[in-house]
Amino acid sequence: MSTVNKVILIGNVGADPEVRYLDRGMALATFSLATVDKGYPMPDGSEVPDRIEWHAIVLWRQMAEWAEQYLKKGMKIYVEGKLQTRHWEKDGIVRSKTEIIADTVKILYNPEKPNANTVNE
Repeated sequence: MSTVNKVILIGNVGADPEVRYLDRGMALATFSLATVDKGYPMPDGSEVPDRIEWHAIVLWRQMAEWAEQYLKKGMKIYVEGKLQTRHWEKDGIVRSKTEIIADTVKILYNPEKPNANTVNE
């Protein structure tokens, strides 16, 4: 039986992408994306607050270069990709980080550049 590892998110870019160039000039971009579960009123009049979830997004190669040029903090974007968890050891402590390795990014709202292109891997 096959398996599926697919993530689809719509959210707001939390910070301008950080872009690095690795050996042989390969671009790597990382940035945070916020999604919000809206709060709601309870029958007793109290409020359940909004719940913000932060996601670590990773883009490679031409997508990373595109992100460096077009993505900015606050933009609403669509992201499609897969989950990947990295593990490493630092100071004797095993750490991990779950990231979304994106293969599609689309700008949904950008007041500064409403005609910016989208990119697929």
